[in-house]
Amino acid sequence: MPGPLDGVKVVEFTEIIAGPFAGMLLSDMGADVIKVEPPWGDPWRGTQPISPTESRVFIAYNRGKRSITLDLTTEAARDILGRLIPQMDVAIVNYRPDVAAKLGVDYESLAALNPRLIYCENTAFGRQGPDSYRPGYDLILQAMSGIMTSESKTSNGVPVHVVSSPMVDTSAGICLAWCVCAALFHRERTGKGQKVETTLLGMAIALLGMRFVEVESLDRENFQATLESLAAMRGAGIPYDELLKIYESDHPVTPGNIYYRSYQTADGAISVGCLSDPLRQRLLDTLNLTDIRFDPGYDPRSEESVAFGAELVRQAEETFLQRTAADWLALLDERGIPAGPVRFIEEVFDDPQVQANDLVSELEHLEVGPLRMVGPLAKFSETPLEATHPPALGQHTGEVLEELGFGEGEIQEWRDQGALG
Repeated sequence: MPGPLDGVKVVEFTEIIAGPFAGMLLSDMGADVIKVEPPWGDPWRGTQPISPTESRVFIAYNRGKRSITLDLTTEAARDILGRLIPQMDVAIVNYRPDVAAKLGVDYESLAALNPRLIYCENTAFGRQGPDSYRPGYDLILQAMSGIMTSESKTSNGVPVHVVSSPMVDTSAGICLAWCVCAALFHRERTGKGQKVETTLLGMAIALLGMRFVEVESLDRENFQATLESLAAMRGAGIPYDELLKIYESDHPVTPGNIYYRSYQTADGAISVGCLSDPLRQRLLDTLNLTDIRFDPGYDPRSEESVAFGAELVRQAEETFLQRTAADWLALLDERGIPAGPVRFIEEVFDDPQVQANDLVSELEHLEVGPLRMVGPLAKFSETPLEATHPPALGQHTGEVLEELGFGEGEIQEWRDQGALG
Protein backbone atom coordinates (compact mmCIF):
# COMPACT_ATOMS: atom_id res chain seq x y z
CA MET A 1 0.00 0.00 0.00
CA PRO A 2 1.24 3.53 -0.74
CA GLY A 3 2.22 5.95 2.01
CA PRO A 4 -0.01 8.82 3.17
CA LEU A 5 1.82 11.32 0.92
CA ASP A 6 1.75 9.12 -2.18
CA GLY A 7 1.39 11.35 -5.25
CA VAL A 8 2.89 14.43 -3.56
CA LYS A 9 5.90 15.77 -5.46
CA VAL A 10 8.63 17.60 -3.60
CA VAL A 11 11.69 19.41 -4.96
CA GLU A 12 14.55 20.08 -2.58
CA PHE A 13 17.07 22.90 -2.89
CA THR A 14 18.83 21.98 0.33
CA GLU A 15 22.12 20.96 1.88
CA ILE A 16 23.64 19.81 5.16
CA ILE A 17 20.89 18.71 7.65
CA ALA A 18 17.66 20.64 8.32
CA GLY A 19 16.20 20.77 4.80
CA PRO A 20 17.48 17.33 3.77
CA PHE A 21 16.05 15.71 6.90
CA ALA A 22 12.66 17.26 6.18
CA GLY A 23 12.73 15.82 2.67
CA MET A 24 13.70 12.40 3.99
CA LEU A 25 10.77 12.36 6.40
CA LEU A 26 8.39 13.27 3.56
CA SER A 27 9.93 10.54 1.40
CA ASP A 28 9.31 7.99 4.16
CA MET A 29 5.65 9.01 3.95
CA GLY A 30 5.50 8.24 0.24
CA ALA A 31 6.29 11.61 -1.37
CA ASP A 32 8.41 11.66 -4.53
CA VAL A 33 11.32 13.85 -3.40
CA ILE A 34 13.73 15.20 -6.02
CA LYS A 35 16.92 16.60 -4.52
CA VAL A 36 18.61 19.17 -6.74
CA GLU A 37 22.38 19.19 -6.14
CA PRO A 38 25.13 21.18 -7.84
CA PRO A 39 27.28 19.07 -10.22
CA TRP A 40 29.85 18.68 -7.43
CA GLY A 41 27.18 17.55 -4.97
CA ASP A 42 25.77 18.59 -1.61
CA PRO A 43 28.85 19.58 0.49
CA TRP A 44 27.71 17.02 3.06
CA ARG A 45 28.75 14.26 0.62
CA GLY A 46 32.38 15.21 1.20
CA THR A 47 32.22 15.18 5.01
CA GLN A 48 33.53 11.95 6.55
CA PRO A 49 33.50 10.34 3.06
CA ILE A 50 33.23 6.59 2.55
CA SER A 51 33.53 6.85 -1.24
CA PRO A 52 34.45 9.70 -3.65
CA THR A 53 30.88 11.07 -3.63
CA GLU A 54 29.29 9.49 -0.55
CA SER A 55 29.45 9.90 3.22
CA ARG A 56 27.77 8.62 6.34
CA VAL A 57 26.39 12.05 7.14
CA PHE A 58 24.80 12.45 3.69
CA ILE A 59 23.23 8.99 3.90
CA ALA A 60 21.80 9.81 7.35
CA TYR A 61 19.65 12.67 6.02
CA ASN A 62 18.91 11.82 2.38
CA ARG A 63 17.36 8.37 2.26
CA GLY A 64 14.59 7.71 -0.24
CA LYS A 65 15.12 10.62 -2.65
CA ARG A 66 15.99 10.99 -6.30
CA SER A 67 19.13 13.03 -6.95
CA ILE A 68 19.63 15.25 -9.97
CA THR A 69 22.68 17.43 -10.54
CA LEU A 70 22.10 20.91 -11.91
CA ASP A 71 24.11 24.12 -11.93
CA LEU A 72 21.44 26.63 -10.96
CA THR A 73 23.45 29.55 -12.38
CA THR A 74 23.07 28.32 -15.98
CA GLU A 75 20.51 28.94 -18.68
CA ALA A 76 19.84 25.20 -18.73
CA ALA A 77 18.67 25.44 -15.10
CA ARG A 78 16.06 28.03 -16.01
CA ASP A 79 14.75 25.81 -18.81
CA ILE A 80 14.60 22.78 -16.54
CA LEU A 81 13.00 24.61 -13.60
CA GLY A 82 10.47 26.04 -16.00
CA ARG A 83 9.16 22.54 -16.60
CA LEU A 84 9.91 21.02 -13.19
CA ILE A 85 8.35 23.55 -10.81
CA PRO A 86 4.84 23.53 -12.38
CA GLN A 87 4.69 19.80 -11.66
CA MET A 88 5.76 20.09 -8.02
CA ASP A 89 3.56 20.38 -4.94
CA VAL A 90 6.27 21.44 -2.51
CA ALA A 91 9.65 23.16 -2.63
CA ILE A 92 12.01 23.00 0.36
CA VAL A 93 14.82 25.56 0.50
CA ASN A 94 17.43 26.11 3.21
CA TYR A 95 19.83 28.68 1.80
CA ARG A 96 20.55 32.15 3.17
CA PRO A 97 17.83 34.55 1.96
CA ASP A 98 20.16 36.25 -0.53
CA VAL A 99 21.44 32.96 -1.97
CA ALA A 100 17.98 31.65 -2.88
CA ALA A 101 17.30 34.83 -4.88
CA LYS A 102 20.68 34.71 -6.65
CA LEU A 103 20.02 31.13 -7.74
CA GLY A 104 16.49 31.85 -8.89
CA VAL A 105 14.82 29.56 -6.36
CA ASP A 106 13.29 32.26 -4.15
CA TYR A 107 9.57 32.21 -3.43
CA GLU A 108 8.66 34.92 -5.91
CA SER A 109 10.42 33.18 -8.80
CA LEU A 110 8.99 29.73 -8.12
CA ALA A 111 5.47 30.91 -7.23
CA ALA A 112 5.37 32.73 -10.58
CA LEU A 113 5.86 29.32 -12.23
CA ASN A 114 3.37 27.54 -9.94
CA PRO A 115 0.95 29.59 -7.77
CA ARG A 116 -0.23 26.41 -6.02
CA LEU A 117 3.30 25.64 -4.86
CA ILE A 118 3.95 25.22 -1.14
CA TYR A 119 7.32 26.88 -0.59
CA CYS A 120 8.97 25.98 2.73
CA GLU A 121 12.06 27.96 3.62
CA ASN A 122 14.37 27.43 6.57
CA THR A 123 16.97 30.08 7.33
CA ALA A 124 19.31 30.41 10.28
CA PHE A 125 17.97 33.67 11.70
CA GLY A 126 14.91 34.66 9.65
CA ARG A 127 14.49 37.36 7.02
CA GLN A 128 14.28 40.30 9.40
CA GLY A 129 16.69 41.67 11.98
CA PRO A 130 20.41 42.43 12.23
CA ASP A 131 21.47 38.77 11.83
CA SER A 132 19.23 37.93 8.88
CA TYR A 133 22.09 37.96 6.37
CA ARG A 134 24.29 35.59 8.38
CA PRO A 135 24.83 31.89 7.76
CA GLY A 136 24.30 29.66 10.78
CA TYR A 137 24.88 26.08 11.80
CA ASP A 138 23.80 23.94 14.73
CA LEU A 139 26.86 24.88 16.80
CA ILE A 140 26.27 28.62 16.29
CA LEU A 141 22.60 28.34 17.24
CA GLN A 142 23.40 26.31 20.35
CA ALA A 143 25.71 29.16 21.34
CA MET A 144 23.40 32.08 20.52
CA SER A 145 20.25 30.55 22.03
CA GLY A 146 21.67 29.69 25.44
CA ILE A 147 21.61 25.92 24.91
CA MET A 148 25.39 25.72 25.14
CA THR A 149 25.71 27.61 28.41
CA SER A 150 22.82 25.63 29.89
CA GLU A 151 24.89 22.45 29.50
CA SER A 152 27.52 23.81 31.94
CA LYS A 153 30.26 21.92 30.08
CA THR A 154 33.65 23.42 29.30
CA SER A 155 36.85 22.32 27.62
CA ASN A 156 40.03 24.38 27.81
CA GLY A 157 38.04 27.16 29.41
CA VAL A 158 35.34 27.56 26.76
CA PRO A 159 31.82 26.09 26.45
CA VAL A 160 31.22 22.77 24.72
CA HIS A 161 28.20 22.17 22.50
CA VAL A 162 25.93 19.12 22.59
CA VAL A 163 27.90 16.66 20.46
CA SER A 164 25.66 13.59 20.48
CA SER A 165 23.21 15.13 18.00
CA PRO A 166 22.85 18.19 15.76
CA MET A 167 19.75 18.85 17.83
CA VAL A 168 18.77 22.23 16.38
CA ASP A 169 19.19 21.15 12.75
CA THR A 170 17.38 17.86 13.30
CA SER A 171 14.46 19.48 15.09
CA ALA A 172 14.24 22.14 12.39
CA GLY A 173 13.90 19.37 9.80
CA ILE A 174 11.01 17.85 11.73
CA CYS A 175 9.42 21.31 11.96
CA LEU A 176 9.75 21.78 8.20
CA ALA A 177 8.11 18.43 7.45
CA TRP A 178 5.31 19.25 9.91
CA CYS A 179 4.75 22.60 8.19
CA VAL A 180 4.62 20.95 4.76
CA CYS A 181 1.87 18.58 5.90
CA ALA A 182 -0.15 21.45 7.38
CA ALA A 183 0.22 23.54 4.22
CA LEU A 184 -0.82 20.58 2.06
CA PHE A 185 -3.96 20.21 4.17
CA HIS A 186 -4.73 23.92 3.79
CA ARG A 187 -4.27 23.71 0.03
CA GLU A 188 -6.55 20.68 -0.09
CA ARG A 189 -9.31 22.82 1.41
CA THR A 190 -8.61 26.12 -0.38
CA GLY A 191 -6.58 25.31 -3.49
CA LYS A 192 -4.00 27.92 -2.45
CA GLY A 193 -0.26 27.52 -2.20
CA GLN A 194 1.75 29.60 0.24
CA LYS A 195 5.15 30.44 1.63
CA VAL A 196 6.17 28.94 4.99
CA GLU A 197 9.20 30.27 6.87
CA THR A 198 11.01 28.52 9.73
CA THR A 199 14.30 29.34 11.43
CA LEU A 200 17.05 27.52 13.28
CA LEU A 201 16.94 30.28 15.89
CA GLY A 202 13.26 29.73 16.61
CA MET A 203 13.81 25.99 16.83
CA ALA A 204 16.73 26.40 19.23
CA ILE A 205 14.68 28.61 21.53
CA ALA A 206 11.75 26.18 21.39
CA LEU A 207 14.08 23.37 22.46
CA LEU A 208 14.85 25.28 25.66
CA GLY A 209 11.25 24.64 26.72
CA MET A 210 10.66 25.56 30.35
CA ARG A 211 13.99 27.38 30.52
CA PHE A 212 12.72 30.00 28.08
CA VAL A 213 9.81 31.22 30.19
CA GLU A 214 9.88 34.51 32.08
CA VAL A 215 7.21 35.06 34.73
CA GLU A 216 7.42 38.81 35.24
CA SER A 217 6.41 38.87 38.91
CA LEU A 218 9.00 36.21 39.77
CA ASP A 219 11.81 36.70 37.26
CA ARG A 220 12.07 40.30 36.06
CA GLU A 221 14.24 41.57 38.93
CA ASN A 222 16.55 38.53 38.81
CA PHE A 223 16.78 38.68 35.01
CA GLN A 224 17.84 42.33 35.12
CA ALA A 225 20.43 41.65 37.82
CA THR A 226 21.84 38.76 35.78
CA LEU A 227 22.08 40.87 32.61
CA GLU A 228 23.90 43.65 34.47
CA SER A 229 26.25 41.15 36.11
CA LEU A 230 27.10 39.43 32.82
CA ALA A 231 27.77 42.77 31.11
CA ALA A 232 30.04 43.88 33.93
CA MET A 233 32.01 40.63 34.02
CA ARG A 234 32.48 40.59 30.24
CA GLY A 235 33.54 44.22 30.35
CA ALA A 236 36.13 43.29 32.97
CA GLY A 237 37.49 40.55 30.70
CA ILE A 238 36.62 37.67 33.03
CA PRO A 239 37.28 34.34 31.22
CA TYR A 240 34.29 32.20 30.36
CA ASP A 241 34.98 29.36 32.80
CA GLU A 242 35.19 31.82 35.71
CA LEU A 243 32.10 33.66 34.48
CA LEU A 244 30.22 30.33 34.39
CA LYS A 245 31.18 29.55 38.00
CA ILE A 246 29.91 32.93 39.16
CA TYR A 247 26.71 32.55 37.13
CA GLU A 248 26.03 29.08 38.55
CA SER A 249 26.68 30.27 42.10
CA ASP A 250 23.86 32.78 41.57
CA HIS A 251 21.63 30.09 40.01
CA PRO A 252 22.13 27.08 42.30
CA VAL A 253 20.74 23.70 41.38
CA THR A 254 18.35 22.18 43.90
CA PRO A 255 20.56 20.02 46.13
CA GLY A 256 20.27 16.27 46.29
CA ASN A 257 19.12 15.17 42.83
CA ILE A 258 18.92 11.41 43.08
CA TYR A 259 15.79 11.09 40.95
CA TYR A 260 16.71 12.06 37.40
CA ARG A 261 20.25 10.93 36.67
CA SER A 262 22.54 7.99 35.91
CA TYR A 263 24.19 5.63 38.39
CA GLN A 264 27.11 3.24 38.37
CA THR A 265 26.06 -0.25 39.44
CA ALA A 266 28.22 -3.26 40.22
CA ASP A 267 28.76 -3.97 36.51
CA GLY A 268 27.51 -1.06 34.42
CA ALA A 269 25.60 2.21 34.36
CA ILE A 270 21.84 2.75 34.38
CA SER A 271 19.63 5.83 34.21
CA VAL A 272 16.66 6.54 36.44
CA GLY A 273 13.93 9.07 35.72
CA CYS A 274 11.38 10.05 38.38
CA LEU A 275 9.52 13.25 37.44
CA SER A 276 6.62 13.10 39.89
CA ASP A 277 6.44 13.00 43.68
CA PRO A 278 4.86 9.53 43.76
CA LEU A 279 7.71 8.16 41.64
CA ARG A 280 10.31 9.95 43.74
CA GLN A 281 8.83 8.50 46.93
CA ARG A 282 8.79 5.06 45.35
CA LEU A 283 12.52 5.37 44.56
CA LEU A 284 13.26 6.52 48.12
CA ASP A 285 11.39 3.51 49.50
CA THR A 286 13.30 1.18 47.14
CA LEU A 287 16.63 2.62 48.28
CA ASN A 288 15.49 2.83 51.94
CA LEU A 289 16.25 6.56 52.05
CA THR A 290 14.42 9.71 53.20
CA ASP A 291 14.47 13.21 51.73
CA ILE A 292 13.83 16.37 53.74
CA ARG A 293 12.54 18.16 50.62
CA PHE A 294 9.18 16.55 51.40
CA ASP A 295 9.12 18.18 54.88
CA PRO A 296 7.09 21.38 55.54
CA GLY A 297 9.21 24.52 55.48
CA TYR A 298 11.96 23.02 53.32
CA ASP A 299 14.43 25.69 52.12
CA PRO A 300 16.63 24.48 49.23
CA ARG A 301 19.18 27.27 49.79
CA SER A 302 19.87 26.62 53.48
CA GLU A 303 23.23 25.17 54.52
CA GLU A 304 21.41 22.25 56.12
CA SER A 305 19.63 21.44 52.84
CA VAL A 306 22.82 21.62 50.78
CA ALA A 307 24.67 19.35 53.20
CA PHE A 308 21.74 16.94 53.39
CA GLY A 309 21.49 16.86 49.60
CA ALA A 310 25.16 15.95 49.21
CA GLU A 311 24.80 13.15 51.74
CA LEU A 312 21.62 11.87 50.06
CA VAL A 313 23.44 11.63 46.74
CA ARG A 314 26.36 9.79 48.39
CA GLN A 315 24.01 7.24 49.98
CA ALA A 316 22.09 6.65 46.73
CA GLU A 317 25.30 6.16 44.74
CA GLU A 318 26.65 3.76 47.34
CA THR A 319 23.41 1.77 47.31
CA PHE A 320 23.34 1.37 43.53
CA LEU A 321 26.89 -0.03 43.62
CA GLN A 322 25.69 -3.01 45.65
CA ARG A 323 23.81 -4.78 42.81
CA THR A 324 24.27 -5.46 39.12
CA ALA A 325 22.56 -3.38 36.43
CA ALA A 326 20.29 -6.32 35.53
CA ASP A 327 19.24 -6.76 39.16
CA TRP A 328 18.46 -3.08 39.58
CA LEU A 329 16.53 -2.84 36.31
CA ALA A 330 14.44 -5.86 37.26
CA LEU A 331 13.67 -4.39 40.70
CA LEU A 332 12.90 -0.90 39.39
CA ASP A 333 10.69 -2.34 36.67
CA GLU A 334 8.82 -4.45 39.22
CA ARG A 335 8.11 -1.29 41.22
CA GLY A 336 7.11 0.81 38.22
CA ILE A 337 10.09 3.15 38.38
CA PRO A 338 11.29 4.36 34.93
CA ALA A 339 14.84 3.20 34.26
CA GLY A 340 17.04 1.87 31.49
CA PRO A 341 20.60 0.73 30.76
CA VAL A 342 23.26 3.13 29.49
CA ARG A 343 24.37 1.88 26.07
CA PHE A 344 26.88 2.80 23.40
CA ILE A 345 25.56 3.38 19.88
CA GLU A 346 26.99 0.14 18.53
CA GLU A 347 24.85 -1.77 21.04
CA VAL A 348 21.60 -0.17 19.86
CA PHE A 349 21.39 -1.62 16.33
CA ASP A 350 20.56 -5.14 17.51
CA ASP A 351 18.70 -4.23 20.69
CA PRO A 352 15.58 -6.45 20.89
CA GLN A 353 13.28 -3.49 21.60
CA VAL A 354 14.66 -1.51 18.65
CA GLN A 355 14.32 -4.52 16.36
CA ALA A 356 10.81 -5.39 17.56
CA ASN A 357 9.58 -1.93 16.55
CA ASP A 358 11.29 -1.94 13.12
CA LEU A 359 13.36 1.11 13.97
CA VAL A 360 16.35 -0.06 11.92
CA SER A 361 16.10 -0.30 8.14
CA GLU A 362 18.38 -2.50 6.04
CA LEU A 363 19.03 -0.82 2.70
CA GLU A 364 21.21 -1.23 -0.39
CA HIS A 365 23.24 1.70 -1.68
CA LEU A 366 24.35 1.90 -5.30
CA GLU A 367 27.96 2.72 -4.40
CA VAL A 368 28.63 1.43 -0.88
CA GLY A 369 26.38 -1.64 -0.77
CA PRO A 370 24.37 -2.86 2.26
CA LEU A 371 23.81 -0.47 5.13
CA ARG A 372 21.67 -0.12 8.23
CA MET A 373 20.18 3.13 9.53
CA VAL A 374 17.17 4.44 11.39
CA GLY A 375 13.86 3.60 9.74
CA PRO A 376 10.56 5.53 9.56
CA LEU A 377 9.64 7.17 12.85
CA ALA A 378 5.93 6.32 12.83
CA LYS A 379 3.52 3.54 11.84
CA PHE A 380 0.35 4.14 9.81
CA SER A 381 -2.19 1.30 9.78
CA GLU A 382 -3.70 2.14 6.38
CA THR A 383 -0.81 3.90 4.63
CA PRO A 384 2.40 2.23 5.85
CA LEU A 385 5.69 4.07 5.60
CA GLU A 386 8.71 2.68 3.79
CA ALA A 387 12.41 3.49 3.88
CA THR A 388 14.24 3.31 0.56
CA HIS A 389 17.90 3.69 -0.35
CA PRO A 390 19.81 7.00 -0.38
CA PRO A 391 20.64 8.28 -3.88
CA ALA A 392 24.09 8.36 -5.44
CA LEU A 393 25.13 11.76 -6.75
CA GLY A 394 23.07 12.59 -9.83
CA GLN A 395 21.72 9.05 -10.02
CA HIS A 396 18.34 10.17 -11.35
CA THR A 397 19.28 13.19 -13.48
CA GLY A 398 18.55 11.55 -16.83
CA GLU A 399 15.44 9.83 -15.51
CA VAL A 400 13.87 13.02 -14.15
CA LEU A 401 14.73 15.13 -17.20
CA GLU A 402 13.25 12.52 -19.52
CA GLU A 403 10.06 12.56 -17.42
CA LEU A 404 9.95 16.33 -18.03
CA GLY A 405 10.09 15.72 -21.77
CA PHE A 406 13.71 16.62 -22.53
CA GLY A 407 15.43 14.53 -25.21
CA GLU A 408 18.66 12.57 -24.91
CA GLY A 409 20.51 14.97 -27.22
CA GLU A 410 19.52 18.00 -25.19
CA ILE A 411 20.47 16.29 -21.94
CA GLN A 412 23.85 15.25 -23.31
CA GLU A 413 24.52 18.78 -24.58
CA TRP A 414 23.88 20.16 -21.09
CA ARG A 415 26.21 17.53 -19.65
CA ASP A 416 28.93 18.57 -22.10
CA GLN A 417 28.43 22.21 -21.07
CA GLY A 418 28.81 21.31 -17.38
CA ALA A 419 25.27 22.36 -16.49
CA LEU A 420 24.57 18.81 -15.32
CA GLY A 421 26.82 16.48 -13.41
